[in-house]
Amino acid sequence: MPTITELTELPKGTRLLLGADRLIEVPDEIALRFRPGDAVVVVEATEEVLLMPAADRRAAADAVQRAQAAFSMMSAATDDAIAAFFERFATLLESDATWNSIALANAQDLEDARARGRSTTRLVASAEMRRGMIDGLRVWMRATSRRGQVLERVEHTGWQAELVGAALGVVAFVFEGRPNVLADATGVLRGGNTVVFRIGRDALRTAREIMRVALTPALVAAGLPQDAVVLVDSAEHAAGWAMFSDSRLSLAVARGSGQAVATLGALARQAGVPVSLHGTGGAWIMASEHTRGEALDAAIYDSLDRKVCNTLNVLCIPRACAGTLVPIALAGFERAGRRLNQPFRLHVVAGDEQYIPTELFTTTVAVLRAQGAVQEKQADAIGEADLGREWEWEATPEVTLKIVDDLAHAVALFNRYSPQFIASLISDDVDEHERFYAAVNAPFVGDAHTRWVDGQKALDRPELGLSSWQSGRLFGRGGVLGGDGVYSVRTRARSTRG
Repeated sequence: MPTITELTELPKGTRLLLGADRLIEVPDEIALRFRPGDAVVVVEATEEVLLMPAADRRAAADAVQRAQAAFSMMSAATDDAIAAFFERFATLLESDATWNSIALANAQDLEDARARGRSTTRLVASAEMRRGMIDGLRVWMRATSRRGQVLERVEHTGWQAELVGAALGVVAFVFEGRPNVLADATGVLRGGNTVVFRIGRDALRTAREIMRVALTPALVAAGLPQDAVVLVDSAEHAAGWAMFSDSRLSLAVARGSGQAVATLGALARQAGVPVSLHGTGGAWIMASEHTRGEALDAAIYDSLDRKVCNTLNVLCIPRACAGTLVPIALAGFERAGRRLNQPFRLHVVAGDEQYIPTELFTTTVAVLRAQGAVQEKQADAIGEADLGREWEWEATPEVTLKIVDDLAHAVALFNRYSPQFIASLISDDVDEHERFYAAVNAPFVGDAHTRWVDGQKALDRPELGLSSWQSGRLFGRGGVLGGDGVYSVRTRARSTRG
């Protein structure tokens, strides 16, 4: 047997194995911070070296352990008890006294986030967010569980085989600055699962208060295990890394985008844990020679009400229609900005500048960024490779415009550069829509605005996460992950002889 020795120091210049045949050097900053009990993890997919301090490892491991113990107790929980939890949680959120307490914590989170120059577009615990949380909880209260449900039955002589729905296990969530996801995530309890989650520093006070005044009391009142939902009470990213690296998880869900989500997904896969995530958001809208101007204007306006993952990010207009449709698109951008008391910000792929009024490239506008108002040119030129970039705007709508040869060119660009997430074609040609649906590599395809890509809007049930095809197509499920989609299947044989 090989000798295993605990690492007590990490000298500068230490090299670690990356994959099967390469070495990666530990950054000096990590070597200096390392202390006994810490973990150093090489993320093969992203070629990163991460430091997980002992305190964050313990916080994550303890939270998973508590959720795992609660999962073993959930098998005795009745569907009625689980429904009672959702109803009690919703009722508590309806209480003004409870919500005022949550709103106070949220105001402190907002103040701190703004002081650090952080985006707050998804952080505000608004009346709309409150209503959405309450409505979502009541959806799960009324939902039918797949736990114990016979999904299929095959008859044989003297016996039968049944496929029976079953609970999956501990589901982990990481989300940044989204207090409402805390309520959405509890949807997995409907199927007998348990939850462990970490929320970012921006919304941590809000999450703690929701747990204290509403979620945990609702669990207790319904007679469910108190640890059926556990918060990893740490503001450090390392706590999320450690949690996603825990092989006791049955599913890991990351809400957000960019490198942080890519790292989390890679850690979970390394640990053998299935994941649900999308790396980059942003929807694409395509026009064609069969596009009516009023339909394009409506799709643009309705897709730019605020910045979320399903907001319009790239608009493709055929060259032959540019003279007609580009002015309509610019008017739509302006109208969307005016609704938010803002201008709009435009990126144009280099080579397409001739289709845009020259003055947009010289006009300076105040663009609202996380750090405040910033003076920027209203339009600029970008490279074609930047078609895959998601514009994270606060209140100033920000869009890329690409002039294409035809619809086939737009689809080819989407399939090459986009996060392969949302594609919408505005066209009156039915056959064109069928060709578009067959050719575009996206899990979400539409024919109007893009903001419909949301579990609660489209499927009448809260979503736990949306998945793009950026990391490959999904196996055996759709791109909207809901609480009723988190289940396993057991096979049972029953004798039919007398």
